[in-house]
Amino acid sequence: VLSADEEVHTLNREYRGMDKPTNVLSFETKDDVMMGDIVMSLDTLLREAESQGITLQAHYMHLLVHGVLHLMGYDHIVDAEAEVMEGLEVKILAELGVKNPYED
Repeated sequence: VLSADEEVHTLNREYRGMDKPTNVLSFETKDDVMMGDIVMSLDTLLREAESQGITLQAHYMHLLVHGVLHLMGYDHIVDAEAEVMEGLEVKILAELGVKNPYED
């Protein structure tokens, strides 16, 4: 779902207890076919892409990959898990022709 800051802010507060908008949220299902939902804020995506000097397409692809990895059970709360998840993001994005989002 591509949404706006207002809706994503509401979802972030309701489901994560964080009273602010965010760029991407993932909601797992227990369904074997449909992994879950990914909700992104276009407002935040546009702001972040501009501030990082990258294209909206590259940033969107990064956050889509990030959201799918969350649906697959990956996380980045613990440093060791973050290294694994970010490594997968970089590898997948490279295959899609998107440069490493963690390099300046």
